[in-house]
Amino acid sequence: MKPPFQAAALAALVSLSGASMAIEYQAPEALVAPSAFKGVHGLAVDQQGRLLAGSVVGNSIYQVDIDSGEVTTFIGPDQGQADDIAIGPRGEMAWTGFYAGQLLIRDNDDAPIRVVATGLPGMNSLDFNDETGQLYASQVFLGDALWEIDPAGKQEPRLIAKDLGGFNGFEVGEDGWLYGPLWFKGEVVRINPADGKVETLATGFGTPAAANFDSKGNLYALDTLKGLLKRIDLASGETTDIAQLDSSLDNLAIDSQDRIFVSNMADNSIQEVNPETGKVRLITGGELAVPAGIALSEDGKTLYVADVFAFRGVDTASGEVTDLRRAHGSDVEYPISVGLGKERLLLTSFSTGTLQVISRSDHSTLHLLHGLNAPSGAVELDNGDIVVSEMGSGTLLRLSGNKLEQREELATGLQGPVQMIRGRDGNIYLTEMAGFLTRINPGNGKTERLAEGLQLPEGLAETAAGQFIVAESAGKRLLRIDPANGQQSVIASDLPIGLPAGPGMPPTGIPTGVAVATDGSIYFSSDIDNGLYRLAPQ
Repeated sequence: MKPPFQAAALAALVSLSGASMAIEYQAPEALVAPSAFKGVHGLAVDQQGRLLAGSVVGNSIYQVDIDSGEVTTFIGPDQGQADDIAIGPRGEMAWTGFYAGQLLIRDNDDAPIRVVATGLPGMNSLDFNDETGQLYASQVFLGDALWEIDPAGKQEPRLIAKDLGGFNGFEVGEDGWLYGPLWFKGEVVRINPADGKVETLATGFGTPAAANFDSKGNLYALDTLKGLLKRIDLASGETTDIAQLDSSLDNLAIDSQDRIFVSNMADNSIQEVNPETGKVRLITGGELAVPAGIALSEDGKTLYVADVFAFRGVDTASGEVTDLRRAHGSDVEYPISVGLGKERLLLTSFSTGTLQVISRSDHSTLHLLHGLNAPSGAVELDNGDIVVSEMGSGTLLRLSGNKLEQREELATGLQGPVQMIRGRDGNIYLTEMAGFLTRINPGNGKTERLAEGLQLPEGLAETAAGQFIVAESAGKRLLRIDPANGQQSVIASDLPIGLPAGPGMPPTGIPTGVAVATDGSIYFSSDIDNGLYRLAPQ
């Protein structure tokens, strides 16, 4: 299938000064096909039988056709950021804005959206008591607490309990207690919302993610680490495996027919599971989740992809995708960028402040460092030191020592460093949100702005001729920049890049990755449709 933007990419290239240039690249073609979500999380089936799915990064709530798998946007940016969704007794819909720290409600499809709670970062799961109309919500990852929320938004949230251990996807039982997992304790529990009393129902989970009841009172739970759907005997606490799925499971919903729907954030997938037979049917899914930074191996055969909910390798000849790490099924932590060292791969995550160093030979983790200030990229120096760009501080840090425990400021005053590479000349090159392509000497930290006025530059790669390809996300195009004089020319325009950042996310949102092969082929990731594209030379 040809992407709809091929006509614009086939247009004659025009330099920013207005001088025409020859066509140099064919239309972009999908190396890995697009998919519907940008990580899929909370699920709900409303009173009309509609399957709804939330995406935090996608900043939207989607409606999914259970039979065809067709996905349409139900509530889009910026009010659609949803980690979980709940349907109330009168058909009202509520959802949690994870980064925004909000809880939002819409009484029906035609009613306005109301924000009924704010200032609660990490708002994660929620559910209504169908008998009383009471609404409960939990904070996880960016907080650890359970609250009762006034659906009218007139009263302040009531704290039920805190420091629970990550009370994730939960549901209100017929007895009025809240049933759900403690993510960090490997347990499924029930909590009395009146006094916060906690009772353990089942143990032995790797990482329990969600729990829901069917119409017969059976309780089902997900183990995201092991990729299992389980049924829990409430009397004995014994668990029965219902279906073996992949890791990175997030949530489940059960409809009036007791069909179970399960979301997987690493595959952008929703699956239907028959609880009687364990049979699994894929409703919708993709091979990539949220592709961001990319790096190409020296032989041009493997494209490494920081896929936010996974770390993956893509065969550039066939487009085959291989999982190297999956979120919550391994130690990877939402990678946003990947750097290519001589014998190491360097992953950074600005959401968790992490640098992860992985062996290229056996893919084992060599180092896992926390406490960085929104790291956006990393490169390896000739002596093995690693330089990390901190988006939060505008600083380049040089890490050295056997455990990378020694930290030294290499450069400061950067205006939102985004993507960073080592140039052929040994210098460090990076893009800055303020519109710069910048060169930094790794020996003395000398900083030079080679180009300015760029429209939110993100992905960066160097050609064999020593020029730089920049993904200008706000302009939805790729630029070629000559470092000698700063001259710019447009390579391709009207590309599927430049998704606006959702509430609570950095201005870059999901940065577009760029890589260049020795034959001149250009690869870029799409934050619009989650595809991975290649532009081949004419």
